[in-house]
Amino acid sequence: MKLTNRLLLAVVIFTSLFTTAKGQEKPAIPINTAVENVQKYFSVYPVEKVHLHFDKPYYAVGDTLWFKTYLNTNLFNYDPSKIVYVDVINSRDSLMQTLRIPMQEGAGKGHLVLDPQFWSQDNYRFRAYSKWMMNFDMGYFFNKVVPIGDAINKKMGANITYQQEGNRTKATIQFRGPDGQALGRKKLNWEANDGWDAFDKGKAETDDLGRITINLSHKEKDKFKTGRLVVQLDEGQTGQYSLANAYQDVDIQFFPEGGDLISGVSKKVAFKAMESGGSSVPVKGKIIDSKKKEIATFEDLGMGMGSFTMIPVSGETYKAVVTLGNGIEKTVDLPAVVDDKINVVAVSQDNEFINLGLVTNDQYFSTIQNKPYYVFGQLNGHLIYAAQASIKSPAVSVRIPLKELPNGVVQITLMTPDGQPVSERLVFIQPQELIGIQVSTDKTDYARKDLVKMKLNLDTKVDSLPGNFSVAVIDESKVPYNDDNDKGIVSNMLVASDLKGYIEKPNYYFNPKNENRREALDALMLTQGFRRFEYKDLVSGRLPQVKFMPEQGITITGVLRQNTGRVQPNGGLLLNIPGAAIKKDAYTDNSGRYTFENLVFADSLKATLNARGNDNFRSLVITLDPTLFPEVDQANPNKAANIQNIDENLKAYLDNSKKEFRTHNLIEEVVVTATQEKKQTSKDFSALTGLSMPEHRIEGSRFNGCNVLSMCLNTMLTGITYDVNTQKYYITRNFNQGSRVPVQFFLNGMPIDEPSINSIQVANIEAIEIFMRDDLGTVRNLYNNDGVVSIITKKEKKQPRMTMAQIEAMLPKSNVIDFYPLGYVKERKFYEPKYTTAESKNTNDYRTTVYWNPDVRVDSKGEVNLEFFNADGTGKYKVVVEGNDLQGNVGRQIYYYNVK
Repeated sequence: MKLTNRLLLAVVIFTSLFTTAKGQEKPAIPINTAVENVQKYFSVYPVEKVHLHFDKPYYAVGDTLWFKTYLNTNLFNYDPSKIVYVDVINSRDSLMQTLRIPMQEGAGKGHLVLDPQFWSQDNYRFRAYSKWMMNFDMGYFFNKVVPIGDAINKKMGANITYQQEGNRTKATIQFRGPDGQALGRKKLNWEANDGWDAFDKGKAETDDLGRITINLSHKEKDKFKTGRLVVQLDEGQTGQYSLANAYQDVDIQFFPEGGDLISGVSKKVAFKAMESGGSSVPVKGKIIDSKKKEIATFEDLGMGMGSFTMIPVSGETYKAVVTLGNGIEKTVDLPAVVDDKINVVAVSQDNEFINLGLVTNDQYFSTIQNKPYYVFGQLNGHLIYAAQASIKSPAVSVRIPLKELPNGVVQITLMTPDGQPVSERLVFIQPQELIGIQVSTDKTDYARKDLVKMKLNLDTKVDSLPGNFSVAVIDESKVPYNDDNDKGIVSNMLVASDLKGYIEKPNYYFNPKNENRREALDALMLTQGFRRFEYKDLVSGRLPQVKFMPEQGITITGVLRQNTGRVQPNGGLLLNIPGAAIKKDAYTDNSGRYTFENLVFADSLKATLNARGNDNFRSLVITLDPTLFPEVDQANPNKAANIQNIDENLKAYLDNSKKEFRTHNLIEEVVVTATQEKKQTSKDFSALTGLSMPEHRIEGSRFNGCNVLSMCLNTMLTGITYDVNTQKYYITRNFNQGSRVPVQFFLNGMPIDEPSINSIQVANIEAIEIFMRDDLGTVRNLYNNDGVVSIITKKEKKQPRMTMAQIEAMLPKSNVIDFYPLGYVKERKFYEPKYTTAESKNTNDYRTTVYWNPDVRVDSKGEVNLEFFNADGTGKYKVVVEGNDLQGNVGRQIYYYNVK
């Protein structure tokens, strides 16, 4: 086993590279002390990275979404997190669902049923992280946008395009009905709002082809970023469309290698061109000086990035004349030329060394000659290089050995001895130690519903360490997708997980078909942000505080108090979760705290905490510690991956989804002899009819055992925050941004205030519906509220007289509490049909995911044999294999076979 080799490697490298030249100044903090302090951080604060492998790149309402969860860590002297959380966030930054995934040996699995009752067409961002990762910057969480189309509920489809013309944007929309026919000559109202107030609105009528054109003023262009265009036809159909792409201002930035344009020094200068939405823009252009003399030319390599070389002149200013892909020309200032800087630059990389240079000009060299500088190299949370350099010439060579180093992003930092960064360069070590994955099938061409025999040969590199792999097989004719756009385990674990911001086409840099991929990857290194820590703090010995430790299982904690407020030491509590057959007891410590550890149960199970076993149980009060989660990062740059026209982009998939849904839901005609009781919704109350579909609905059965309604609402209202100071409820995302406009509560369509909530009999609640938005303003304009919580009670029936026991059961009890803790995602197995008889083959099989296996394990030979049956689709079938091992090595392979 070689689990500790890389840790030892770091120590050997930096202790052997200390250099102290004669005659140089003595540093304020000796190199040994600096390295020791930095190593304290790297050895105590592990880096955890999470990756999700989905069976498909996109889905439709009604599908089941399958995924495999991978967790890599860079240290092996601690117990890594055993739980990963997956948040599903819609395009309006509403948290839809949080899944708790149990991990074993760095892997877990999950699924999400896209129930048509709760899910609608949208771009959903999947955010994954561990509690340990919550101690650090959210920019390093796993993020991926997964579009979900709708071929079931949607009453109206649309294709929208935006075209900027002067100080206005022309929005052209074509509407179609569920049958695909154009909705011609339909009158409608439209409104552009930012989720709160309308900043533009009007009326229109579609032409014969179902098209309308709306002119949007740029007067409120800042609101376009989060705004939506809401359209309502007179016949009742409603559509909402993001305005994020309605106004695009191209931002072009230039990044001198090492951070500065140093006069007299030849430097590589990288550039990046992006729209305000985050997508790249193709560019080319030239660099001119103050006399308009051409100094250099440039053109992007793809993704709006590239580089060029120039020698700046002291006192000169430079501009870039940039031509965008649409022919528009822009002039951008380059960073100012400096005379008094020293930078670290990458010279070359071979199989043995990364060759670097510390460069400055002659003028500044005379002032820093013989001064000490520190050069630190960090890779995946390991200090792989540390040296003290004495500046003996304007160009000093530095060589970092590559022997036994893993793949990934190396952060090279030049700093003063007190830890002040002077210059930085990111360098990617090209793949040398990826897990080898070979895929083969018994044939290259198959018929529909044929049996496929597939063999995987998996090389985990390190002493036959256990490996975890997942395999997805999809019908690419129904799920067309450019694999360069995907975020595979290699591109994510080795690059995206170490860089902040949105990375367009992450797999592009690892696709051998892209000849300029290495040059493009270096441009990415020069333009993307990286800042997991501050060297200044580490060198001086200041370590960050942590709030969360790596979770080893589900834990329920809290405090037991007396009704006087005093804590109750040595108090006994009984935890009962009937649905999981859990009965455990615990006793409080001297601070009144209790802990139930290593619990295993599925989500949505009712739990009860009981303190009645104590002698003074009538005077005891149980409190639960809140479960803390990260806020929704509304400005997340990964929104740039959102698809504007899902109907158009997912057309082949949605057409197939219609067939699949129709097949799966056709039943024989039956005669209904009983009347079905209509389920009440907020639409039944005139005051709330203007609201759209609720984001969440909580059925009354979830409140069984709830004694005090307000206490239960504090934990059960998804996306709602209760503020103890104002005793009001707020939309969480807006509350976190400083808004103090409260939610408005309604009881059967009548407005009520917060103190009235506890007067509602919990047993009479049929459902509670939560509306995060009020796009048409029907309620908001009347009550000046932000969001609606609609409480619906059961229709009154004649009730018998209540017994004393029933009355007593309604009284709130503080020594017995019921709650619904977040459990693990429920287990579910992917359906695999077997077509072994002529009769079984005589069925329609519209599946798009033909095979999904998240539990592929490697035997001693590294061979795995798999079998599955094809579906009815013909064309190319795409096989995607991803995986890791306990050392953190990763691998990915794509394979195709044909179905005729």
